[in-house]
Amino acid sequence: MDALLPEHAIIDKMIDDEVVAFFVPAFHDDAPTAAVKAAVGILKGVGNQPGKEPWLPVGIGINFGQVYVGKVGTGAVNDFTAPGDTVNTAARLQSHAKAGEIVVSESVYSNVSSVHPDVPMQSLDVRGKEEAFGVHVNTPFE
Repeated sequence: MDALLPEHAIIDKMIDDEVVAFFVPAFHDDAPTAAVKAAVGILKGVGNQPGKEPWLPVGIGINFGQVYVGKVGTGAVNDFTAPGDTVNTAARLQSHAKAGEIVVSESVYSNVSSVHPDVPMQSLDVRGKEEAFGVHVNTPFE
């Protein structure tokens, strides 16, 4: 939380060892950069440093795009959330991230390439996508 809240993240849910957060562009000049900055902060927070093993192995996936945000459901079964393809794709990217890695979509990297230059694009088979999906994998502490 110490890495997310200063970047004005909205915490959608916490499930076991997973945190789902989103960054609303209205709160940021550059939401993708805020998300990557928070991701680096999370990795630092769990002990990722050159030459050291983290106390908690964490991999992060980040995607950027339009989403519906709001209360979903009726009656006793409803939740504030952000469903849809953008969020599902971020979850799929996270599932490919190894400990210490930040896997970002091209829509994120195009916004942060000046801060994190020379991170090569890779093709990834992402469930739910018909074609290979372009991602950039950054391991900021190697």
